[in-house]
Amino acid sequence: MGRIRGSKAYSNYENLRQTRILENQARLASLGIQKTISELRESAASAKTTKPKRSYQKRVHGVTPLRRSKRIKGIDLYAHPKSLPPRRSQRLRSCSSDPSSLKQEKVSSSEWEEESLSCGEVKRPANAPLIILKGKELQLSAEASSRRCHSKGRGSVYDPVFGLCCHFCRQKKLCGEEDCKRCGNFDVDEPCLGKTDCSVCHSSTGLFCRACLKVRYGEEMEDVRENKEWMCPHCIEEKGKRPYWICNSSLCLKKRKMPPTGIAIHRARKLGYKSVAHLLMEELKRANKYKI
Repeated sequence: MGRIRGSKAYSNYENLRQTRILENQARLASLGIQKTISELRESAASAKTTKPKRSYQKRVHGVTPLRRSKRIKGIDLYAHPKSLPPRRSQRLRSCSSDPSSLKQEKVSSSEWEEESLSCGEVKRPANAPLIILKGKELQLSAEASSRRCHSKGRGSVYDPVFGLCCHFCRQKKLCGEEDCKRCGNFDVDEPCLGKTDCSVCHSSTGLFCRACLKVRYGEEMEDVRENKEWMCPHCIEEKGKRPYWICNSSLCLKKRKMPPTGIAIHRARKLGYKSVAHLLMEELKRANKYKI
């Protein structure tokens, strides 16, 4: 009985719906709306077919010569060294008379310049580059001189001219050593006591400040000064004196496609290692052992 009643109710609803549809269609036909809709559709279709297609024209805004490097043009850079403009770093363009002040006085390149060494001259150490002052002597202010030795590890006074850039932390500061004549009196003939110098390469890759030397490699600055045959990690690796002893700066690790260690000294000391370099050396040994 339930199914019959349900089917009857369903059929009644369909009949009612159908009658309403027919009534609505009759009403639309009496008003002429259906004819209008059909006419609009036909006119829209005819407009699409009769509308002419626009021809694409490439717009030219302007013709400028392409910039090509001299290597692509076929110019031999080594055959014409005099024709190329000299490249000067920012350190050679400006210097400060008072490193402690924020507004540093700029000195023109005619007043000072860094002398390039010829082939016959002896190569100067990395912690004592030669800078020639022309007609102007620079001196630290009393305030900057008092603040210079506050931080003995890396120094606390930034100087773009006389400050030597550490290979690891890349801080171009005057060292905090009290007896350093170069950073204290700007004596260019004296080496910086707060920066190392490799006895083999004498390059900037062997230039480390006191803090980075101890934390990253476990060495003291006083021992490095006494050791006249001290070598940087790059030269030690090249000569093969200490296996797996490498430079752990971010630049050198990226060249090896290794992730930078970051602040790893706390983890190294927690595991009982003297420095980050000792920790990295043991990790490289274990990795090579597992590979074999």
